[in-house]
Amino acid sequence: MQDRNCIAGVDVAKAELVASVDEHSGDVQKIPNESAAIVAWLGTLPAHSIVAMESSGPYHKLLAQLAHAAGMRVYVLNARDVSMYAKAISARGKTDRLDALVIVRYVREHKEHLRVWQPCAGVAERIQEVLNRRHNLTQQQVRTRQCLGSATGMKEITKPLLLAFKTALKEIDQLLVRLVAQEPELERGAKRLLGITGIGMQSSVRLAALFTRIPFENANAVVAYSGLDPRPNDSGTKHGRRRLSKRGPAPLRWQLYMAGLAASRSKLLKPYYEQLREKHSTTESAVILARKLLRIAWAVWKSGKEFDPTKYMVEIACEKP
Repeated sequence: MQDRNCIAGVDVAKAELVASVDEHSGDVQKIPNESAAIVAWLGTLPAHSIVAMESSGPYHKLLAQLAHAAGMRVYVLNARDVSMYAKAISARGKTDRLDALVIVRYVREHKEHLRVWQPCAGVAERIQEVLNRRHNLTQQQVRTRQCLGSATGMKEITKPLLLAFKTALKEIDQLLVRLVAQEPELERGAKRLLGITGIGMQSSVRLAALFTRIPFENANAVVAYSGLDPRPNDSGTKHGRRRLSKRGPAPLRWQLYMAGLAASRSKLLKPYYEQLREKHSTTESAVILARKLLRIAWAVWKSGKEFDPTKYMVEIACEKP
């Protein structure tokens, strides 16, 4: 096998990696998800090999970092894409071994269109991690309020829990401020994004970290990454219901949706939102507004200029909802 054709597909779990370098033989290796074991296994691969894995929360990061440090080309794949591909080729079941084999085949057929993984520079990755943990904590806060808040006699029990959530979120926000301050360029960009109607502190920091980490080519690429892009479902004269691709990080979509709701109540964008409501539901209108805010945010970041409400309102007025 030539070096340039060596593709290692790895199914990643918390404790173990299951790896294959040939989708036809069916042979796999099991490697502990630990630095020494991963380095030893990478040393058995030809130079300049490709190492591919699905995004799996924090568990794939060690492998990606070590493979990149070893001079290999690394792909971190969208798990949903790989799953749909497995169904398209009629994969015979789902096991760790089969998943590793499918990853090899997927990369061999699609590597020309995949983005090579690069380690994140500066504090952007740390900010991303903190924001994701904050999102999870916020969801737990909502569940706690829903679970106990309306129950008879639970009010006094719920109060200290919600206060603890509020205190923790405030401390996380202070940590984010300190992290952003470590990168002057990121801090300046976050402040510009904060000037956009509907964009709050968490949204501005998340978007600034995202734009720092990934060099998007255009606004369409940003929207596609976020998963806020509507996918058509048409055939002949039939026009099916469009649904969001939901390919990107769920916390990012949730943050943008909340920004869309905030913007819908603003003096600047409320007329546009009401125009959308004439043809769309409340949720659909907020999603459309969120997508618009994301495009504006990318334009502001790319241009390095402050948000100009007049300019963007002219553009919105020319659009069809």
